[in-house]
Amino acid sequence: MRSLPLTFSLLLASAAIISACSSVPTSGPSASQVGQITATPGELGIQVVDLNDNVARRLMAERNAGDFSRTLGDSPSSQQRLGPGDVIELSIWEAPPAMLFGASPTDVRSGGTSNARVTVLPEQTIDAAGNINVPFAGQINVAGRTLEEVGKLVNGRLRGKANEPQTLVRLLQNATSYVTIVGDVSSSKRMPLTPAGERLLDALASAGGVRQPIDKMTVQVTRGSQVQSLPLGTIIRDPKQNVPLRAGDVVTALYQPFSFTALGSTGKNEEVNFETQGITLAQALARAGGLNDARSDAKGVFIFRFEDAAALDWAQSPVRTTPSGKVPVIYRIDLKNPQSFFVAQSFMMDNKDVLYVSNAPIAELQKFLNVVFSVAYPVMSTITTFR
Repeated sequence: MRSLPLTFSLLLASAAIISACSSVPTSGPSASQVGQITATPGELGIQVVDLNDNVARRLMAERNAGDFSRTLGDSPSSQQRLGPGDVIELSIWEAPPAMLFGASPTDVRSGGTSNARVTVLPEQTIDAAGNINVPFAGQINVAGRTLEEVGKLVNGRLRGKANEPQTLVRLLQNATSYVTIVGDVSSSKRMPLTPAGERLLDALASAGGVRQPIDKMTVQVTRGSQVQSLPLGTIIRDPKQNVPLRAGDVVTALYQPFSFTALGSTGKNEEVNFETQGITLAQALARAGGLNDARSDAKGVFIFRFEDAAALDWAQSPVRTTPSGKVPVIYRIDLKNPQSFFVAQSFMMDNKDVLYVSNAPIAELQKFLNVVFSVAYPVMSTITTFR
């Protein structure tokens, strides 16, 4: 009579154990489950890349290719050029005997040793078409020309009318050669450029400096259709990045506290802030408290990132991108290999990366056994009672 309750109890225990197998708690996918994505990338087109020295070097080269000295140039603009709205003054000297400006006074600035005659024309504002008007020379287009070029152009127009004319052009009001400084600075402004050749840090200084910590600031330079960004700390440390500015540049100071998210078997699961100049994977692991020695899988360290489509040669083809043109990538690194620690020191973290460490298989087995025993023990106690 007792065999029926015993059989029923065993069946009940088996069902409970089977149910427990499917409900063992975990912090995320195992290393093998992530590896299976390679065979079935799914609709997202996820790329799984083993992180080695070659991959780290190529990503570092892509990062360095965007510095200001390469993309914006390190040579200052040759000379200041005129444009609509600028106000200039022309002084024209004529050698004796003066034929065109004979009524002009003698140039006393030569110390009385010359009988040259000087005529100072009224100041002129360059019109929207870039033109000025000079008596006896007519309308002259000066937009895009330097002061010296305008003087030579006026001399050419007066030759044959005036006796050996010499023209000096002076800029009275600069309306076109300026840069605009905006963003998280003390005072947004337009800074006029001079022949001295102002540089990027000069612009920030003229705006009163940035209002946030330097290691949280990014500087963006817009030049025509070209937009480039660099951490302010990098510009200060590397003089080559303090590039000369050109007319029309827009300098924007951006407050951007970068961060990555640590998940899985790390010392702590949280969002971790880091400096805009970047940190390496080794530093990121340290800031996340390292790997949890009791349950982490050193072979299962992953970085989830949306990468540029041209960053690497992708294994999965055709390459699928997000609407923003990014490729979802999982970088995989084996920290059981001693060489991987050198790779971790050259692989740079990006803003919004997800650092995930999977549980070790033995840790999953231990959790399963704990669940089994927690279910089986009461059942076995019941069986013993029936006996």
